[in-house]
Amino acid sequence: MFGEREQKIFEKLNMPYPAIAVKLCRNRPKGYEQAEEKDFLCCFLAKAQKENRPFYISVDNEDCMGKVVLGMMGLDSPHGSNHGAGYMGKELGAFRTAGANARLYYDAPQIKRGIVNFVLFCPVSQCNFNPDLVICVADTASAQLLLRASSYISGDVWESKCSYVMSCAWSYVYPYISGKVNHLFTGMHLGMQMKGVYPQGLHIISIPYQKTGEVVQALYEMEWVLPFVCKDEESQRKVAAMNEFVGKLRDDIDFPVPIE
Repeated sequence: MFGEREQKIFEKLNMPYPAIAVKLCRNRPKGYEQAEEKDFLCCFLAKAQKENRPFYISVDNEDCMGKVVLGMMGLDSPHGSNHGAGYMGKELGAFRTAGANARLYYDAPQIKRGIVNFVLFCPVSQCNFNPDLVICVADTASAQLLLRASSYISGDVWESKCSYVMSCAWSYVYPYISGKVNHLFTGMHLGMQMKGVYPQGLHIISIPYQKTGEVVQALYEMEWVLPFVCKDEESQRKVAAMNEFVGKLRDDIDFPVPIE
């Protein structure tokens, strides 16, 4: 169960915004209040950070393409039809033609209808359930630690898959379906630009449930500041010792090493 251990390590990252646990629910989440307003899906993440409290949304709250990528509403709905044909992106100037925009509705991931009817947002510091996603809005120093942690144990390559519009497909649906950590950038996506959700130049990192335990474990195990990037005397001694050890491994295949 997601608990104190996870809460402590995300707090230690000291990010400019608190990490948010997200649960994609078929049924109405018991014991939580529903948000009152209608807004873009990307705005509700910021609401949970600003108000520091859990809440959930339904199709009635979401006022952009979030309801479509989450499978709450189809592209054939009144809201989605113009988007699905690509007319909206063309008229907004995001794409040269409707056809260029329409390609996105084949490439962007979408959850099947009826699987997700509610989305629960909860600050990690208050989370007592196993989240489907942990979404972080981080400065570069914290983002570097989170991405390093995503590959420290597995060796996974970092990736960023996103598009100018429908960033919610890549921050919510893609990591949930693929099981891969994904990261986007504030100031690069239309909906968040329109709403002024975050200042530019921050990293939005989405960690799916398949990787959460690994990332947390790595953050506890790994060195946050490596000797190779430090100039103090003790770090330089460590670097010299490591170079000596690696040199022995390189020069002599009979040099014994423990098997991990």
